[in-house]
Amino acid sequence: MTQANRAAGEPGATGETDAPAEGVAGALERELTVLFRRARASSADLARAVHPGLEAAAYGLLVRLAEAEPERATDLAAYFGVGKATMSRQLRAMEELGLVAREPDPADGRAYLMRMTEEGRERFSRVRRLRRERYLGQLAAWDPADVAELARLLHRLNDTQSG
Repeated sequence: MTQANRAAGEPGATGETDAPAEGVAGALERELTVLFRRARASSADLARAVHPGLEAAAYGLLVRLAEAEPERATDLAAYFGVGKATMSRQLRAMEELGLVAREPDPADGRAYLMRMTEEGRERFSRVRRLRRERYLGQLAAWDPADVAELARLLHRLNDTQSG
């Protein structure tokens, strides 16, 4: 084992079976914690940019609706791993702001489908475009293949967490 491997906390660095895993787990935890904390702060700013009365968690709902609308509230709740009551409250607030609307589900007369209103779509699209430009600016020095690999790995992580 090389000195660099030991310093990186790779398996076999100390001869103890738990120590290398703790090094990797600790680094992973630290980086994800920073990423998630920054993402929450960013989501709050993005939500306010869409509408001053929009709460931070709602930006992610708009992202999902833009990709998969119309969608049932129960499916949205399952996708994000939150309770139905939480999802209903968030959607109701967005509906009151005129950003989303509900329509009867033709497959089930008791259920509703949620979709963005035209105003919601316009507001969201403007903010999303600016956010994507900011991402590209932050990663401008990266090799495009690395950016693609980051997106692929994050997708894999998200798929792992949804199961």
